[in-house]
Amino acid sequence: MKTGKSEQHVIPTTGLNARSISAAFDEMSIRDVQWRDGKAFSLAYNAGPDVLAIAEEAYKRFSGANALNTAAFPSLRQMQGEVLEMAGVWLGSTPDSAGYFTSGGTESILMAVKAARDQFRSDSSITHPNIVLPTSAHAAFDKAAAYFGVELRRVAVLPDWRADVAAMATTIDQNTIMIIGSAPQYPQGVVDDIPALAALALQRNINCHVDACMGGVSLAYLAKLGHQIAPWNLRVDGVTSISVDLHKFGYTSKGASVIMYANKRLRSFQGFFTDQWLGGVYASSGMLGTKSGGSIAAAWAVMHFLGDDGYLRLTNSARIATEKLAAHITSHSHLALLAQPDALLLSFVAQEPTRLNIYAVADEMWKRGWYIDRQEPPQSLHCTVNAVHDSVIDEMIADLDACIAIVLDTGITGEVGAYGTLS
Repeated sequence: MKTGKSEQHVIPTTGLNARSISAAFDEMSIRDVQWRDGKAFSLAYNAGPDVLAIAEEAYKRFSGANALNTAAFPSLRQMQGEVLEMAGVWLGSTPDSAGYFTSGGTESILMAVKAARDQFRSDSSITHPNIVLPTSAHAAFDKAAAYFGVELRRVAVLPDWRADVAAMATTIDQNTIMIIGSAPQYPQGVVDDIPALAALALQRNINCHVDACMGGVSLAYLAKLGHQIAPWNLRVDGVTSISVDLHKFGYTSKGASVIMYANKRLRSFQGFFTDQWLGGVYASSGMLGTKSGGSIAAAWAVMHFLGDDGYLRLTNSARIATEKLAAHITSHSHLALLAQPDALLLSFVAQEPTRLNIYAVADEMWKRGWYIDRQEPPQSLHCTVNAVHDSVIDEMIADLDACIAIVLDTGITGEVGAYGTLS
């Protein structure tokens, strides 16, 4: 099968058999990062072959079921409800809390912004809403602002990379509808001062969303493991909504996130309803209409398969690997850690960027199969450490040192790349 871009690809005249399709997949994916082997420190999360098998079987079984209408698929309604209840425990939900299952952190963030916009449009005279957030908050907030016509006001972070609450307070005005905190923020892996942000939101009578897409699972279990974790979830008075990605440190299949609101009224502004067409009532909770039941089933299956003890074990393994990598970077003669990790993310720079191009290090690591995020500013590398890395972290560290030596010897340079791509 030809898959190159030199000629137009057309549908086969005669359909291929299953063996040919499998062979084509093998050929196309030969250059993909081997994330199942622990080579990816971004984009993919792996708790081991047993968990992957559970997730993939559940996804396959319900992949054709359509969660657009759970009246036709009550199994999906049940699974969604139970996943929300289980995740709600991590997020500090109360009997008043209510949430929705979404396709990922971006959709959860989009919906939090849309709900806040519509809430304040309904409750006040705000027609030109703005959101105040730190420069560390996820790029999906920019996407939400562009989609929903909301002004975004980004405020520089403190030297420790956390949100500057005082500076954010001075940026709030009569049109502000929400402030944002992260637990943790992605770029440097630190948790913002959520109690201070939530108190500010209460004082100004605005919403406070916590982006816990990266930490909603791991922070809950790190606390159970005895780590000192600052308050970060719905138990903090003033937090109005919070998001967590199950397909990250929940280790479920891609397409699984939860957004939880402090109460049902706040959640009510997320949904969409119309009967202004010839097809009858159309209602949906998020950006998607039709959505596969596969990710819902996989989330339900993995969460039940792992249970509390499994998540404790996996979080502990990932934290051990995180601490080992952080300690190596801290003691390194050519690297510097930007912040001690509050959870399972870390970022590091070259001590002497003119001598050591950090992106060239990433290039050399990629030649050895390791995929590591590149960031700026500052020019840095970022690692999302998950359970699979506990068994390969020593190998990764040895390769990191070897690649640094190559870059120092040759003086080669690299490019920043991108976190996401348009294709």
